[in-house]
Amino acid sequence: MERRVVITGVGVISPVGNDISTFWNNIKNGVCGIDKITRFDTTDFKVKLAGEVKDFDPKALYKSPAEVRRADMFTHYAIKAADEAVNDCGILESGMDKRRLGVYIGSGIGGMQSFVAETLILNEKGPSKVSPMFVPKMISNIASGMVAIRFGAKGPSMGIVTACATSAHTIGEAYRAVKHGYADAIIAGGTESSVEPLAVAGFTSCQALHIGDDPSCASIPFDARRSGFVMGEGAGIVVVEEYEQAVKRGAHIYAEIVGYGATTDAYHMTAPDPTAEEPGNAIRIAINDAGITGDEEIYINAHGTSTKLNDKTETEAFKKVFGEKAYKLHISSTKSMTGHMLGATGAVEAIVSVLALKDGIVPPTVGYSEKDPECDLDYTPNNAVKANLKYALSTNLGFGGHNACLAFKKI
Repeated sequence: MERRVVITGVGVISPVGNDISTFWNNIKNGVCGIDKITRFDTTDFKVKLAGEVKDFDPKALYKSPAEVRRADMFTHYAIKAADEAVNDCGILESGMDKRRLGVYIGSGIGGMQSFVAETLILNEKGPSKVSPMFVPKMISNIASGMVAIRFGAKGPSMGIVTACATSAHTIGEAYRAVKHGYADAIIAGGTESSVEPLAVAGFTSCQALHIGDDPSCASIPFDARRSGFVMGEGAGIVVVEEYEQAVKRGAHIYAEIVGYGATTDAYHMTAPDPTAEEPGNAIRIAINDAGITGDEEIYINAHGTSTKLNDKTETEAFKKVFGEKAYKLHISSTKSMTGHMLGATGAVEAIVSVLALKDGIVPPTVGYSEKDPECDLDYTPNNAVKANLKYALSTNLGFGGHNACLAFKKI
């Protein structure tokens, strides 16, 4: 028997806030977290801007400095956001069987800081000086494992890696696992900490990043001036839970998950298929699951990377699925404020989607000023709007052709 699935806890660390209250207040008010890179000297780099996490000290998460040294920053971010989500939902106080509690947390890149640091040690000091913690700190599944250890979660645990669609997939797969009875609750989401010289240089070389130095017009999804994405970082974690269990224990419910679609372009290593067939199919699968017709008040948190191809392709996908009804959709890209958080972006944007439903507020796409005739839908430019929303969709597209769409319902 299929079961209803809801979100009962949310947690975040991001360029616009390190807790849900600050994050959501800034998102609603169009506060941009993109600024000059401070992590390293950008003199020799074309790229000067990123969405960095600010004012975060991982020592506050642990009992000893040794624990801090044993994890990469991407894991620290996951633990910080997971702490908030788990405390928010109160599930550990419910007495549930921990064998029915899982963890699905992914990362697009994993321990980039550890990878770079230990590579330098290898080159400078030789193989015997490489840390025995290098591999455990670097591997992208370790955030999921460390969160499971932290909370004693002995149910299904995994780390999905599908580039920019990573944490949309972790939440979608968690939804299916709970829906079909493989777990009663799953801590799900994504994390990333890759504002590092090597990663920035790599993305720059493949011509993916914006190379200007003005934060106000750097990440401008759907705007005709867009010229590449801005790297962001952080983590987003949600608690996905079976509805009856949540009601029985008196949990606060943010929204119901009612659909999930996942498809693959099978077209190109990095570029989306310009026909938009498979992003459209992912959306279609999700809305068919949810029973959405397009006549309802719908908010879409678009992937909206501020690249020429992505934003045009997504717009085409929305039109393929909804037809003329696409012009009535409320759409925005909060990457205009956070930058592109890579493996964390799907979860952070899912959180935006459920909070938009809860509060009846469509967050803006900031920095938008010049219309693109190929991107001619309502992208909620610059200012949030109030709306009596019934459904929210969150779409994500990743390198390798991975597409995901999550559907949420107000409850």
